[in-house]
Amino acid sequence: MTSELIIDVQSNNISIALLEDKNLVEYQNEPRQTESFSVGNIYVAKVKKLMPGLNACFVDVGYEKVGFLHYLDLGTQFSSYEKYLKQVTSDRKNLYPISKASRLPELAKDGSIAKALTTGQEVLVQIVKEPISTKGPRLTCEISFAGRYMVLVPFGDKVSVSSKIKKGEERSRLKQLIHSIKPKNFGVIVRTSAEGKRVAELDAELNTLLKRWEETISKVQTTTTHPQLVFEEQGRAVALLRDLFNPSYDGIYVNDANVMTQVKEYVQLIAPDKIDIVKKYDGSVPIFDNFNVTKQLKSSFGKTINYKRGAYLIIEHTEAMHVVDVNSGTRTKAENGQEQNALEVNLGAADELARQLRLRDMGGIIIVDFIDMNLAEDRQLLYERMCKNMQKDRARHNILPLSKFGLMQITRQRVRPAMDVAVEEVCPTCFGKGKIKSSLMFTDMLEEKIDRLVNTIGVKRFKLHVHPYVAAYINQGLWSLKRRWQMKYSIGFSIIPSQKLAFLQYEFYDANGEYIDMKEETDA
Repeated sequence: MTSELIIDVQSNNISIALLEDKNLVEYQNEPRQTESFSVGNIYVAKVKKLMPGLNACFVDVGYEKVGFLHYLDLGTQFSSYEKYLKQVTSDRKNLYPISKASRLPELAKDGSIAKALTTGQEVLVQIVKEPISTKGPRLTCEISFAGRYMVLVPFGDKVSVSSKIKKGEERSRLKQLIHSIKPKNFGVIVRTSAEGKRVAELDAELNTLLKRWEETISKVQTTTTHPQLVFEEQGRAVALLRDLFNPSYDGIYVNDANVMTQVKEYVQLIAPDKIDIVKKYDGSVPIFDNFNVTKQLKSSFGKTINYKRGAYLIIEHTEAMHVVDVNSGTRTKAENGQEQNALEVNLGAADELARQLRLRDMGGIIIVDFIDMNLAEDRQLLYERMCKNMQKDRARHNILPLSKFGLMQITRQRVRPAMDVAVEEVCPTCFGKGKIKSSLMFTDMLEEKIDRLVNTIGVKRFKLHVHPYVAAYINQGLWSLKRRWQMKYSIGFSIIPSQKLAFLQYEFYDANGEYIDMKEETDA
C-alpha cells in the first residue's frame, strides 16, 4: 500500500488529504486564524465557576466558550503541579528547575472539586477535546507533549509502553532504555512507532520534547495576563504528519513554500532519509484537482453515499449519535438468493463505513442498521470484517456484534467535531432565486469583469478560475476568447479549470494568489 499526503494551503484555511492507494481516507480542514481551539494547546487560565454537583468547574481560556474541567482530569499529580507553579511564578528572573521540585502526595480519586480549587485560581490546563456543538473545550491538568515515538508527561514517574507492541523482549528493552535517559520528575509513554528504534533516535526526540516543556514553563514564568496561551500545538500539517507518517509514503505535496519548509524540517527531524518525498506543487491546476481529491470529496460527503453496484449508505447526525442505514438500492439479487445478496451488501457497507468513520472523523456513538441476515455465521463474518477494517483507525474504538435487531453499535474516540463538507450549495449564479441570465451571455459578463478589473481597479496580471467546460470553451481555437481578451486589454492572465466550481461560477486571483472578490448579486 502506498500513501500520499496532499496539503492545500489557501489564504483563509488549510486542507489536508491522506490518500492510500489513490483513495481518500482522511481529510482535515482548519481555518488559518489565530483564535481557534486546537487539541494540545496549553493555557495559564483562571477558574471561572465551580460546579460541585458535577464535581467539575468551568475555566476561562480566553474565548467565547469556557472550558470544562472535571475533578478526575486534575490528575493524580495536581498538588505537585500547583506547588511548582507557585515556585515558578514567585521568581520572574530565575527559573526554578523541575528536577528540584518535590513530589506531593497524589490527589485522592474520590475527592471534591470544591476542596481542590477555588474561583479565580490560576491553573495550567491543556485542551484534549475541541468545542463540539454547544459544549466548550474539554480540559485536563495532566499536561503532556506528544512526539513521533513517545509522549512526555511532566511530574509522571512511570514508563508505559503501547499495548500494540506485543513482543516481551522489545517492551523490556524500551522500558529499560527510556528509564536510563529520562530526567527526574518526568514520565514517558512509548508509542507503537518506537518499536525497533535505536537509542539515538529516541534520545533526540526526548530532548526535543524536553525543550518544548522548558519553553512552555518559561512563558508561564513571565506571563502577567491571564488567561494566556503558553504552548501552541504544531501546525495542522505537521501534527497530522506526526501521527500518520510511515515509511510507505511515496510523496508529501504542498502548494505553499512556508508550509513546505515546516514539513521538511519535521521530516528531517524524524526521518532524514525520507526528506526527498516532500515536494512543492507548482502546477497551474489546483492541487486537489490534480490528485483527484476534489472529486472524491464531492462523492464521499453528504447524506447519501453510493458504493458497490447500486447499494448505498444513508448517514444522519443527531445531537446524541450518528445513525447509518444500509440499503441494497438498485442491486439485483445474487444467484444464491436473498441471504447471499444481503451478506454481499453488508460486507461492502462495512468496507465503506470504516473509510467514512476515518474520513469524517465521526466520534461518539455510531448505530448501524445492516440488512437482516438469518445465518449466525454470516453475522459473525460481518462483525469480523468490520473489526479488521477498523484496525487502520488511529482513534480508540469499540465494536459490538450485531444485536438481534440487526444493529451494530460502535463507539469511537471524539476529540473534535465531525468533519462535514457541504456538497449541496445555494446556486452561485442565481443566489437561490432559481433564474439566471442566459448562459450564452456568461462570457460577455466575464469580459465586463475583466474590463473593470484592468481599467478601473488596475490589476494587469491575474488568474481566472472557471468550470472545466467553460475553460475549454474560452481556450478553444487559434483565435480563442482568451487570446482576444489578452490583445484587447493588453494583459497577461491565465484560465484555470477548477473542479470545485459550479458550471457558471468563477473566481479571480491576483499574481500573488490572493482572492479578488468580483461577485455581485446582479450577475444573476
